[in-house]
Amino acid sequence: MVSRVRVWLNRTYAENVFFMDQLRENPSGRPVEIHATHGDPASPILAAADTAAPEPEGLSPAAYVEYALDQCARHSIDVFVPVLHQAAVAAHREEFAAAGTALLAPPAEAVTTFQDKVTAYEAVQALGVPVPPWWRVRTEDELLAAVDALEADGHKACFKPASGAGGVGFRIITRASFSLMHLNGFPSPYVPLNLIVDALRHAEGPVDWLVMPLLREPEVSVDCLTGPDGRVRMAVGRTKNGRRRGFTLHPSWTEPARLIAQSFGLHYLTNIQFRVHGEKPVLMDVNTRPAGGLHQLSLCGLNAPWAAVRLALGEDPGDLTPPFLGPDYAVVAGPRAVRAMSLPQQRHDLPPARPATPAPATAPAAAPA
Repeated sequence: MVSRVRVWLNRTYAENVFFMDQLRENPSGRPVEIHATHGDPASPILAAADTAAPEPEGLSPAAYVEYALDQCARHSIDVFVPVLHQAAVAAHREEFAAAGTALLAPPAEAVTTFQDKVTAYEAVQALGVPVPPWWRVRTEDELLAAVDALEADGHKACFKPASGAGGVGFRIITRASFSLMHLNGFPSPYVPLNLIVDALRHAEGPVDWLVMPLLREPEVSVDCLTGPDGRVRMAVGRTKNGRRRGFTLHPSWTEPARLIAQSFGLHYLTNIQFRVHGEKPVLMDVNTRPAGGLHQLSLCGLNAPWAAVRLALGEDPGDLTPPFLGPDYAVVAGPRAVRAMSLPQQRHDLPPARPATPAPATAPAAAPA
C-alpha cells in the first residue's frame, strides 16, 4: 500500500487552495493529507485543508520556530511549506529533518538576500542580470532627487517598500494636483508628489522605499523548480499584458531566471518576475516561495506542486518541460467554501447577542372563541 504524504502550509495566500488541489490530484494517485494554519479563521486555506488550526499571534521568529516544530511533531508532517517566517524556519532545517519533516523552502541565506530589494538588486546585478535604475529613499530630499532624475530621463516614477511582497505599498508618483479625478471610480495607485512630501514631513521617522521608473509590460513571472543539487528542473514564464495572460519559454525571460535560481541556491519553488525597461527585460522581483498563480501552469500540463513535494521527499521528478504551451487566458475568481469550525471568531463590529427568551413550560391556553 502506498503511504500517505502529510503536507503543512502555514499562513499563506488564499490562492494556494489550488496548490492543495494539485497535490491531491497528483498523477501517481498517492494519498496526500494537508494541514493548514492561518491567523484568519475565515481563510479558504483552512477550509481546503484536511486538518486546520488557528495560528498564535505576536510570536517572535524564534518562538514561531518552536511552534512550527511542535506542529510538525503533533501532525506527523512529512513536508512543510513555510511562508510566514520563512527565513527563520529555514535556518533550523536540520532540527525539522530530525523530527522527520522536510522543508520545501530555499536556504535561509537565499531567503534573506531577497527579503531586501536593494540587497537583491545589487546581488543580481553583480551576476550580469539587468535591473532597472533605482534609488533607496528614506527622506524628503532623497525622494525629490530620485523623482527629478527619473523625470529628466523621460520616465514616470514609482515607489514601493524596500522590503515587502505582493505589491503592498506600491504607488505611482504624479505631479498632478489632488482633484476629483483621484476620487472617481476605483482607488488609483497614482499619488500626487506634494501629498507624499507632506506625509514625509509629518512622519514620525524615516521611510525605507525603493524609487524606480514605472516599468512597461509585459510582466513575465518565471516559475522555477530547483533541486537541492542546484539543478533547475523547470523554468516557465507566465506572461501578463493587462488582463490577458499567456505562457513563454523564450530564453530572454527564462535564462536570467535560471541563472538567478542556480547562483543563489533558490531551491524548490520560486518565482522570478521581470518587466521591460527601454527595450530589454529587467528584474522586478524575486519571490522565494511558490507563486499564488503557480496552478496556472496546469494549462501547460504541469503539476509543479507535486514535483516539488517529490523533490523534498528525496525523489527526483526529472525535468518538467511543458508538453505544450496553454492558450492565452484570463483569471476569473470563483467561490470557495469557508470551513465551519470552532476557530475563534474575532468579531467586534456586532453588539453582544441578547439571551434568548426561554420557551414557556406549557403551551398557553387557547384564546376563547
